[in-house]
Amino acid sequence: MAAILRFRKLCFIEPTLKNTGSSETPKDEKQEESRTITKHECDKTKKNKKMQRWKCIDSCCWFIGCMCTTWWLLLFLYHCLPAHLSGFKSPESPGVRLKNEGLTPLHPVVLVPGIVTGGLELWEGRPCSHGLFRKRLWGGSFAQILQRPLCWLEHLSLDNETGLDPPGIRVRPVPGLVAADYFAPGYFVWAVLIENLAKIGYEGKNMYMAAYDWRLSFQNTEVRDQALSRLKINIELMYVTNGNKKVVVVPHSMGVIYFLHFLKWVEAPPPMGGGGGSGWCDKHIKAIMNIGPAFLGVPKAVSGMLSAEGKDVAFFRAMAPGVLDSEILGLQTLEHMMRVGRTWDSVISLLPKGGDTIWGDLDSSPEDIQTVSSYQRQNNTKHQIEIKQETKYGRIISFGKTASEQHSSNLTTHDLVKDKLLDSGGKCGEVWTEYGKISRENIMKLADNKAYTAGTLIDLLRFVAPKTMKRAEAHFSHGIASDLDDPKYSHYKYWSNPLETKLPHAPDMEIYCLYGVGLPTERSYVYKVSQSDKCNTIPFQIDSSAEGKWLRGGVYFVDGDESVPVLSAGFMCAKGWRGKTRFNPSGSRTHIREYRHKAPGSLLEGRGLESGAHVDIMGNVALIEDVLRVAAGASGEEIGGDRIYSDILKMAERVNIKL
Repeated sequence: MAAILRFRKLCFIEPTLKNTGSSETPKDEKQEESRTITKHECDKTKKNKKMQRWKCIDSCCWFIGCMCTTWWLLLFLYHCLPAHLSGFKSPESPGVRLKNEGLTPLHPVVLVPGIVTGGLELWEGRPCSHGLFRKRLWGGSFAQILQRPLCWLEHLSLDNETGLDPPGIRVRPVPGLVAADYFAPGYFVWAVLIENLAKIGYEGKNMYMAAYDWRLSFQNTEVRDQALSRLKINIELMYVTNGNKKVVVVPHSMGVIYFLHFLKWVEAPPPMGGGGGSGWCDKHIKAIMNIGPAFLGVPKAVSGMLSAEGKDVAFFRAMAPGVLDSEILGLQTLEHMMRVGRTWDSVISLLPKGGDTIWGDLDSSPEDIQTVSSYQRQNNTKHQIEIKQETKYGRIISFGKTASEQHSSNLTTHDLVKDKLLDSGGKCGEVWTEYGKISRENIMKLADNKAYTAGTLIDLLRFVAPKTMKRAEAHFSHGIASDLDDPKYSHYKYWSNPLETKLPHAPDMEIYCLYGVGLPTERSYVYKVSQSDKCNTIPFQIDSSAEGKWLRGGVYFVDGDESVPVLSAGFMCAKGWRGKTRFNPSGSRTHIREYRHKAPGSLLEGRGLESGAHVDIMGNVALIEDVLRVAAGASGEEIGGDRIYSDILKMAERVNIKL
């Protein structure tokens, strides 16, 4: 940060001083008073100042452009040079190595992409979209963002009342393996895994990408596109045409809970379900290999709903204050992002599930840091004592650093439902962000020395995003079932929550939790009230100035894969489904396979062969080998059983939940 401030001073302050200052003192004061500056000279001075400022900015852009060009050139040369050239031989891919070991395809493979990574194309649009028929609006070059940004945003939005298509607009998922092989040119998602599967013999007849519109609620993908029915039919087709071999399903990120929804839908009776019956999953599915699973949600979904930010946006705000929030430029970037994002019901599926039981209360959480034992001398005898460093991760949202640290007895509390704080009857006209109906007084009441846990933040979101939450909560639930035999849990709103639904009766089906560890992952946030009090602006923002031992840039971090904390990715395999539990009545076997993150050794490695990052892990050679071996017939025990580097087992022990 100090370097950034020095750079800013160099580019903006010193040139100004040099142009406005004078190195000589006039000898004659009368002569100085009579000196006049012509209009031409004044304009020339201003122009010189502006040119110096822009020259500095141009130099920065030029430097960044050179760095990016160099990286792409090295990557291009790496892939184009002959493999036999000394010093440039690329490592042997898992697919080639396992093929040489005799591995061949056995079980058909179904790939289920997560949120954001699947391509979307235009089938019908407004006049501003002329020439874009069946062109990718998402998951391509993104050129339309620069050419017609407002039109692009309009066509990516869903109807704010129905959560489906707005009138006159049809945007649909790109079909086939190309739907999510690359997110953008050169940025792979599934491409590396698909290529390695192909190397041992997989092709279109035994490999299928279950593309769906990731913006919609899971049940609405069936209502509008029959996506769940298509997935069911394709699994049945591959099962029959591949010698009645069960399918290996590989979901990623939000695709994990999308497929969990499918498991209940496919066996449920119509019209709500697919009518497959209670034995469908046991008959058709060998294993579910969940990559980067967001089983219990992600805290970053909360910051996205509250202020359209995460650590990256907050960092950018700190580096370039005023760019995103500039009233002069009038970009309203975050407001537009929030307006569009709040029409995507799928985002609500990623809010933390399980409330305070899973994520912790105001004073404790399963991820509280435990220090190494300390020694204290008393009466000439050493006594070993345990020192507990409580970071209070359970406070997912805190307004002010003090509120994130002090004891809960010092925090102001109130009942949001009872107080009706936000019933202000706003006068902003069209509500872009849903904040337009909240008065400044009530904004201050929400933020005044308060912290919100996974349980209370749902009420907070219901007030700051009432239309979004009312629509989306008809499709998703975030609690813990007390009695899973209660008939209400047969409704589809509970099917994507592993704490409110049972796994199907499939004792031979295996469930894997495959995820990266060793990367700082967003867990909770310190917020402040923003300065602007205009209608339809976002009144809250992450306080990037908040720093501490476990706090950086207003964000508390824990172990994970940069997006999903270990607690969310691993708890169900470590405890919730381990053995026969009420969530797993048939005792389907679970396996935890963690991949310790290792940064790439050079630019030529691209995004790394041992990365544990949420998307980059799709190119992790160890993960690819695990998937290939299971697809070729291996069981969890045969590939090594559990491989755990994190404290997930200790965290799971601290969660007091009825099994």
